[in-house]
Amino acid sequence: MNPEKDFAPLTPNIVRALNDKLYEKRKVAALEIEKLVRDFVAQNNTMQIKHVIQTLSQEFALSQHPHSRKGGLIGLAACSIALGKDSGLYLKELIEPVLTCFNDADSRLRYYACEALYNIVKVARGAVLPHFNVLFDGLSKLAADPDPNVKSGSELLDRLLKDIVTESNKFDLVGFIPLLRERIYSNNQYARQFIISWILVLVSVPDINLLDYLPEILDGLFQILGDNGKEIRKMCEVVLGEFLKEIKKNPSSVKFAEMANILVIHCQTTDDLIQLTAMCWMREFIQLAGRVMLPYSSGILTAVLPCLAYDDRKKSIKEVANVCNQSLMKLVTPEDDEPDEPKPVTQRQTEPNPEDSLPKQEGTASGGPGGSCDSSFGSGISVFTSASTDRAPVTLHLDGIVQVLNCHLSDTAIGMMTRIAVLKWLYHLYIKTPRKMFRHTDSLFPILLQTLSDESDEVVLKDLEVLAEIASSPAGQTDDPGAPDGPDFRVSHSELQVHTSGRANMLTAPSTKGLECSPSTPTMNSYFYKFMINLLQTFSSERKLLEARGPFIIRQLCLLLNAENIFHSMADILLREEDLKFASTMVHTLNTILLTSTELFQLRNQLKDLKTLESQNLFCCLYRSWCHNPVTTVSLCFLTQNYRHAYDLIQKFGDLEVTVDFLTEVDKLVQLIECPIFTYLRLQLLDVKNNPYLIKALYGLLMLLPQSSAFQLLSHRLQCVPNPELLQTEDSLKAAPKSQKGDSPSIDYTELLQHFEKVQRQHLEVRHQRSGRGDHLDRRVVL
Repeated sequence: MNPEKDFAPLTPNIVRALNDKLYEKRKVAALEIEKLVRDFVAQNNTMQIKHVIQTLSQEFALSQHPHSRKGGLIGLAACSIALGKDSGLYLKELIEPVLTCFNDADSRLRYYACEALYNIVKVARGAVLPHFNVLFDGLSKLAADPDPNVKSGSELLDRLLKDIVTESNKFDLVGFIPLLRERIYSNNQYARQFIISWILVLVSVPDINLLDYLPEILDGLFQILGDNGKEIRKMCEVVLGEFLKEIKKNPSSVKFAEMANILVIHCQTTDDLIQLTAMCWMREFIQLAGRVMLPYSSGILTAVLPCLAYDDRKKSIKEVANVCNQSLMKLVTPEDDEPDEPKPVTQRQTEPNPEDSLPKQEGTASGGPGGSCDSSFGSGISVFTSASTDRAPVTLHLDGIVQVLNCHLSDTAIGMMTRIAVLKWLYHLYIKTPRKMFRHTDSLFPILLQTLSDESDEVVLKDLEVLAEIASSPAGQTDDPGAPDGPDFRVSHSELQVHTSGRANMLTAPSTKGLECSPSTPTMNSYFYKFMINLLQTFSSERKLLEARGPFIIRQLCLLLNAENIFHSMADILLREEDLKFASTMVHTLNTILLTSTELFQLRNQLKDLKTLESQNLFCCLYRSWCHNPVTTVSLCFLTQNYRHAYDLIQKFGDLEVTVDFLTEVDKLVQLIECPIFTYLRLQLLDVKNNPYLIKALYGLLMLLPQSSAFQLLSHRLQCVPNPELLQTEDSLKAAPKSQKGDSPSIDYTELLQHFEKVQRQHLEVRHQRSGRGDHLDRRVVL
């Protein structure tokens, strides 16, 4: 520094002391400066005051000489003390050179700068608030200072500034938010701690509503929540907890939609604390905002569904995710479906489009680690509106939701509980919004059929419920089903609606082919037949699936849908099957299910007597396809009590190639005759006179069998057939006068027998319901 330079009004002694290396001498100079400035204040000499501050700033605080900079800092602090309440008029000139010294390489000089600024702020108090951003920026740098003394000094200044902000009602929050948004992404743990401490202070000030600006800092808060330091994570948890309390208190002022995408992204992170916290926020958002969250459903599902498959190590996250999933599902109502009559174009234009109402957030639903599904979810309504009849309508767009569900169901690596949740969602959407969902049925159908091969029985059950709902929903009834492939499988809308009573000529036209035997109940739609075709094609291409799961799948479908329609349609389709081996195998499977499954109890009773036109039509349809397998055809005749025809069929067996497989099937039929299902058939052997062809048919089977265990079994059974002459004696005894048998002539034994049969039927139906349906939910129950 040039000693001859004029620093007036600073005296040469003051200048010399300010440049001294000793702190004590610089302190004496500061006292002299304080006295000098007080005189200028008393004289109201603003020109000299500005000149002193400018000299201390330019010639000392910003000097190249370290001791001069130290002198300038203490001199500026002395000026502020002397100015007192008037220091607010000169704060910019006082603060800027001090903040510049915050970047000095000398740690001692940074400490002196911190001390000087502390004195300046302490005097100015609330007057420094217009300069808060530059002070905050400087402090944020010192918070990460490696020198402990500097850090300690900055903490004192930080506490002072917080006190000033807390007691003032003039804090410029709008001007501060951009700086906070920028600094919140710092990776330095001390800077993060500094940021969090300030947010916690601002949240606690009643006059400062930081909740309005939460969307701008929420992402940064979740970033800090993942810090390695336990203390910082704990502080951030507290801050987020305070924000969540405020959200619950004032949901009407919360910008739920602007924060939805942020939560979606952090719900997919690998950090357990971040994921759990974000999921808890998501749970509250869905419950508080309600349908406002619907436009973000695809993103929410992308984040939530994988969590449902977590094990006990992440039990808390799984439980919260499950609540989110259930709550979101409840938001979808029948009102979200397409109306019966299309809306006029003018009305459609008045509905808000969630894709256009707000600019999209940066990032997508798949932004989380490990996300394999790319789904887009647009921004929705920007402010929360309480649930009322006057709220703005929210349109449910299924494209993104279905895309996410399809993606997760296609992912073979996804957990079982996630797949079950996806299928529950699909079922729920088909129940609540069938018209919208049927637009996506063609894209969903292949993956739903593929899911039938899943390892989990529970997944397969849910999958079948979805497929059954698709096949039976009235919304799937179209003029052009467009589903069955090929001209041979065309089914018209009207055909599927016609009752079987309209097919009176079927029995008189045994050569009739085509779809006249296809299902005709009004509960089925045009997708039902497509489902049956694709199911059989799946069984044909995946024989292991047929062997392992075929009976299970068909039995469950018989519970979910009409068993008669299932067998009717499958028999009709198999009639045209070109793969004869598969047709024979499939017929054998269907026949075994028909004869042994408790789910088919009513259908067996319907076929047993063939009393109605519907049962006769069904028999004809089944018989034609059952011909693919001779032994199953005979068993069908036994079931329907067509014994003469069964005998005629067995007579034809002599012309067939008798293979080991053929004899094995005959063996199984003999075993089946001994089962409870054919109890009525065995009892009919008592009436030799009226059932000669039954006995002949059984003897025919006996003659087909080699000397085996089945031969011995059937032979012993036929040996039990009574002598007709003995039966005649019994009949004559029955014809004797009632008085000789001791019976009361006043009792109507016929009526008693009918009552017995009625009660037994009731008991049988109850036992059938318990054994066959006790463990299954009605498919109409919303899961």
